[in-house]
Amino acid sequence: MSPPSPALAASIQAATSEIYLIDADTLHLIDANQAARHNLQYDQDQLAAMTPLDLAPGLARADLERLLASLGDEVGAQVALRTRHRRADGSWYPVKLCFLRIVRDGRSLLLGIGDDLSREHAAAAALEQYQARYNAVVSHTPGLVYQFVLHADGAIGFPYLSEASAALLGLPAMRLQAEPGLFLDLVLPEDRKGYLEAMQESKASLANWNWEGRIWIDAWHDVKWINLRATPQLLPDGAVQWDGIMTNITDSKNEHAELMASRARLAELTAHLEQAKEQERTRIAREIHDDLGGNLTAIKMALAMLAARLPLDAALADKAAYLDGLVDRTIDAVHRIALDLRPPTLDLGIVAALEWQAREFEKQAGIACVFRSPNKDIALDPDHASALFRIFQEALTNIAKHAGATRVTVTLRRERRHLLLTIRDNGRGIAPADRLKPQSFGLRSMSERAHALGGTLALSGAPGGGTMVAIKIRLVAPIPPRLASRTDARHNE
Repeated sequence: MSPPSPALAASIQAATSEIYLIDADTLHLIDANQAARHNLQYDQDQLAAMTPLDLAPGLARADLERLLASLGDEVGAQVALRTRHRRADGSWYPVKLCFLRIVRDGRSLLLGIGDDLSREHAAAAALEQYQARYNAVVSHTPGLVYQFVLHADGAIGFPYLSEASAALLGLPAMRLQAEPGLFLDLVLPEDRKGYLEAMQESKASLANWNWEGRIWIDAWHDVKWINLRATPQLLPDGAVQWDGIMTNITDSKNEHAELMASRARLAELTAHLEQAKEQERTRIAREIHDDLGGNLTAIKMALAMLAARLPLDAALADKAAYLDGLVDRTIDAVHRIALDLRPPTLDLGIVAALEWQAREFEKQAGIACVFRSPNKDIALDPDHASALFRIFQEALTNIAKHAGATRVTVTLRRERRHLLLTIRDNGRGIAPADRLKPQSFGLRSMSERAHALGGTLALSGAPGGGTMVAIKIRLVAPIPPRLASRTDARHNE
């Protein structure tokens, strides 16, 4: 009677890996566990007539025999290979096979262990697909995608750098990864403090790291502006890693600088034009007052003398009275025009000038206007005084036209090296859209004048309703009266 055929133990039958008991001489499958039968879709009788070469038709016999021969005769030795098994339905799946030499009842056997690699291959394929997508996104990103890590001991590193490193920084990614300190060397000395402070602040609060600064590209002998935006995360070992992007903002910085310079030149031109306009107004006002006013006064005196010598004729007397009244009205008109061009109160100081304008506004617009100033006088050079006076006039004009107010409160005070003028009304207020109207020239004029004075103009809602305008300008030393008179004389030449 022949001995019973060897079989797999019950515990091996329940294993999740495919396990085969193989005759070492013929390579026939003596037994296979449940996982093998399930994966291959063969029953035990069908498997008993097969060899590993039948399960893996793509595996050459010579390669398998060479691999098994490398086991030698030592029990427990093992070898492995990767191949593909074909199921009964013709489908394939990747598998890793490991062969061990064993002996049972004096018979030389092989124990084959197979691990289905389908999930591993699917995961690798998915990872490869994601990596391809990531690479595509990075390659089309206008900047350098990077990872930066700051270790607990202060050491730094760049775990990842995209290929844009060479184009942006003039350093290949591999070199910068090998020598991460080179990046700080690129940053201009005057910008390094800001760079390091921004890094430490982001590390401390784990808030986004946003920094703009200049770097020197030695290879190109050029300075670039870069913007760095990165998101931090705390690593288990106490290090902080940032994932972010660096972009070249040199063009936008240059455009911004050019725009600022253009605005500065425009502001200078505006200030010059306003100054020239005020000087011309002053000149015309003086000529009107001195020449026309003097001539009209002489005419009035001559008319009075002639009227006294006229014969007793009612018609002539009426005509003389009419001419005398006409001269008086003309003198009033000349006085009014001269006041509009340049109020003489400006020569008495800005406090007196604004107080006078507030009273005039109250009389002309019929709107109560309260003026307050804790300072009796504030030294201000003539150009600044004229500009501030015009801003005040424009603000009152806007209130009269648009606010629907019944009361205006004006405060002028000195705060150390600044002068603060606030104009508050109790009208309907100003909507945000009103400030953006294309034809809001009054507000623009006020703002431009304030900027020309090196100050600011703020427009906001007043407590309890209405609008508040706040003008703040820096005080400068006024021009001495003698020098101011000489300046006016030169302009009048």
